[in-house]
Amino acid sequence: MITRSYNSVIISIMELKVRKVGNGYGVLLPKQFLEELALEEGSLIEVQKVDGTYRLVPADAEFTRQVEAFLRTEPLHRNTYRELAK
Repeated sequence: MITRSYNSVIISIMELKVRKVGNGYGVLLPKQFLEELALEEGSLIEVQKVDGTYRLVPADAEFTRQVEAFLRTEPLHRNTYRELAK
């Protein structure tokens, strides 16, 4: 890991190699990364794009549950949602 300071902000940079995994691709996350984010095998992570930069963060299980519930009910209440959005 490389650590740099820009305008009093400390940035850690970690290079990871993309590998072929079955029909897809993946990266191996170092133990230090997993420990800092309190992740373990089977944990879910989110990939967020913020201002053109991608970030890996632990998934918020409650938010995911709420989005899944919305997606299940959205077709049933589409007209109601349109009215509420006005």
